[in-house]
Amino acid sequence: MAEVKRGFYPLALFKQGKLIIFGVLLAIICFAVGFFSGGRQEKAPVLSSITVENQLQQISQLATVRYSYTNMGQFENSNEFYGIKLPFTTKSFIVAYDGTIIAGVDLTQAKVTITDQKVTISLPAPQILSHEVDPNSLEVFDETTSIFNPITIEDYTGFQADQQGVMEEKAIQSGLLTQAKDQAATAIGGLITPLLQEGQALEIAVADPE
Repeated sequence: MAEVKRGFYPLALFKQGKLIIFGVLLAIICFAVGFFSGGRQEKAPVLSSITVENQLQQISQLATVRYSYTNMGQFENSNEFYGIKLPFTTKSFIVAYDGTIIAGVDLTQAKVTITDQKVTISLPAPQILSHEVDPNSLEVFDETTSIFNPITIEDYTGFQADQQGVMEEKAIQSGLLTQAKDQAATAIGGLITPLLQEGQALEIAVADPE
């Protein structure tokens, strides 16, 4: 059905994004405090794989890409008898609404390996973290019901769930998870790079989306 607007937007452009970016910055502060508050240290603190994993897992979910859309879908149902639609039993409606899909990476599954030469961080494949429909945007058009087959609340909720699945598939086909993968690597790189020892390299491996 008609799709009025859709696309990728860095979360930094949105209110929710500011909260997520703040979470990353807060994690950087926690890293710094954790490493420098252990007493007197003449040398720069040395990264620990356990400590880094714990700090990443505290962030929990790193949301990196937001996909906004407007969707219009048509529902129709009739009672049938041996595959033949019965007359006067058709019910239908058209629903339009705005939705938001957020994708990112589950940092609770992060794995960290650290040597003197390199820090390696392995992250799971990006996934859809949330999918919300704006209830204030919901509009119903051309509603037709039948006394023999009335429209029910389950018709609306079931149809909405089906449509959300359709929109998630469209978002994935448009590159949502690929964008989320790239943004996750960039975000984690910004988190860890300031803490590297001199001469220490950083490798971030994000699993490909399924």
